[in-house]
Amino acid sequence: MSEAAHESGGAGPSHRSVEAGVAVAAGVLGLITVLGSLRVGIGWGDEGPMAGFFPFYIGLIIIIASVVNFANLFIGDKDHGVFASWDQLGKVVSVVIPTAIYVAVLPYIGIYVASALLIAAFMRWFGKYRWTMAAAVGVLVPVMAFVMFERWFLVPLPKGPLERMLGF
Repeated sequence: MSEAAHESGGAGPSHRSVEAGVAVAAGVLGLITVLGSLRVGIGWGDEGPMAGFFPFYIGLIIIIASVVNFANLFIGDKDHGVFASWDQLGKVVSVVIPTAIYVAVLPYIGIYVASALLIAAFMRWFGKYRWTMAAAVGVLVPVMAFVMFERWFLVPLPKGPLERMLGF
């Protein structure tokens, strides 16, 4: 087991496997961009470049960079130690999943209610604050954001049924 694995607390995915996964994911995104650009046209029209002109070349650059990054994984003798321990990755996932749920429910319950729930849950879960403190901060921060964005800056943010019920 490498020294990095001891420092990070155990075994986990290697740098090589993570870098390979990122290269493949970026290459797939580049490919999707290229294919989407081809659908809307990549040529030059009467009024200038068509809608897919710039995205096509950006997607092409992303694909080439991904292939180069993937190929570099197998060139030379590099240290391919542990990227992160499974425990560390578990902590990252424990933040990513609630955040993804926050983004998913935001259009249905509004940004203020979703933010209040996320803040309170994170304070309770990660910060180990008492429920009263987590609930108070969870309510106050979205209220302050509402006043700042909706009233002072006149920037409407996504609202849900609660805001509509309150007349906003």
